[in-house]
Amino acid sequence: MTVGVEVVVEGLTKSFGRQVIWEDVTLTLPAGGISVLLGPSGTGKSVFLKTLVGLLRPDRGHIWIDGHDLANCGENKLYELRRLFGVLFQDGALFGSMNIYDNIAFPLREHTKKNESQIRQIVMEKIELVGLNGAEGKLPGEISGGMRKRAGLARALVLDPEIILFDEPDSGLDPVRTAYLNQLIVDLNAEIEATFLIVTHDINTARTVPDDIGLLFRRELVMFGPREMMLSSGEPVVRQFLNARRHGPIGMSEEKDVSELEAEAQQGHDPGALPPIPPQLMPTAGRLRRSQQAPGTWLAANGVVPPPGSFVDERGRDWLREYPRLLGSVR
Repeated sequence: MTVGVEVVVEGLTKSFGRQVIWEDVTLTLPAGGISVLLGPSGTGKSVFLKTLVGLLRPDRGHIWIDGHDLANCGENKLYELRRLFGVLFQDGALFGSMNIYDNIAFPLREHTKKNESQIRQIVMEKIELVGLNGAEGKLPGEISGGMRKRAGLARALVLDPEIILFDEPDSGLDPVRTAYLNQLIVDLNAEIEATFLIVTHDINTARTVPDDIGLLFRRELVMFGPREMMLSSGEPVVRQFLNARRHGPIGMSEEKDVSELEAEAQQGHDPGALPPIPPQLMPTAGRLRRSQQAPGTWLAANGVVPPPGSFVDERGRDWLREYPRLLGSVR
């Protein structure tokens, strides 16, 4: 079984010419956990993923993985560290002329010396893992967008990476398919215990899937921390983004200017009460993932009272009050 590794990012800065994308980004992706990175369009989330995997070099800073600084190592060590990563691209990035089986087998044929019998065993295992049994002979154009995402995920898993990056996995999917994909991501994390980082715009994904959430805005990482901390935060940009509201520092065209913010302040707009914190999505097996905590753990440890109605699911079950009983009855 794959086991994730911790990724420590220190003071990471990236610019293109005079344009600073983000600077002094510092965070830790816990080993085996699920983290989500949010931010308005154009804040450099995809650039961050490319830098994290070594496709782009930062201007300064460090990315520590297994005691090695990926941001400042030589080409041979960089190639070695990249093998720790699997990446699910926005559109799946499948080869249109290859069937699903050959797309998934491609990394094994390119980067290993396994024979075709060994490759078939691994590919069919990953196909079953993402629920694509029976689709292996089809071309990418013959299957749905959601199935292409799952095929891309199977290919990302085929070398048993310890770190998996998801670049807007919900892009182009309807809400129902996004919900299925979210459950698949949670179940995969429970099974393989790799370190997951998801870049997304989907608020429901951010509110229900991760252990930790980060938010990029104004060329910096505004906050990064436990899901319950972020969902109970009064930080204006965090509160605005996670609750999809117009009032706050984010405008139609990236950030609002000073005059817009002053006008909002003069109007005395009430940002409203924080919405309830939903229960975190559980694996279908009905047990906590290795990095997952019981509902309310961070809030209780930090003396924070959750908004009314928090941790009540769509079936009316209160996870704070009935957690021990509910843990074994998740379906």
